[in-house]
Amino acid sequence: MTRRACTSGSIGKTDIGALLMWKRLRADTPWAAELMALADTDVRRATAAATTAARDSTLSRCAEARAGRAALAHLPGFRTGDALAFAVLTAAAPDRMAIYDRRAHSGLRTLGITLSHAPGRYSRYIERIDQLLAAPAPIRTWTPRDMDTALYWVTAYQHSMNLINTPEI
Repeated sequence: MTRRACTSGSIGKTDIGALLMWKRLRADTPWAAELMALADTDVRRATAAATTAARDSTLSRCAEARAGRAALAHLPGFRTGDALAFAVLTAAAPDRMAIYDRRAHSGLRTLGITLSHAPGRYSRYIERIDQLLAAPAPIRTWTPRDMDTALYWVTAYQHSMNLINTPEI
């Protein structure tokens, strides 16, 4: 799907459905029905604007994220919550954006990096990713997607250590 998004410059309802499955989001909600009722051309128009914004290398990555998120904000399913928007932006610009979810947030917290849940979280998250990517080699050569994967594994490692160190009852 990422290849198709990179080629076409937009993401359609079918692709959003695939992202719903990947993110394990519920598709039996009022917003999902509202999104599916829209014309695919309207959805593609919004995702094309988001794609263009997320790929605009004349902006900082943080500004790209903010503009991409704003371009999606009027679509059903993108007005509140961020999981689906982050997945769409990352699919649209995999070399520029990163997945944000509770695991990435937990990974940041494990590293001592705070990130509030206030509006504008995704652009602040990308800003934190950029700060981490400024580290010495080999991290400096990573993509934002590499970093969000590393944050996932930091969380998974921390969770497994917690399980190992939990005394039996």
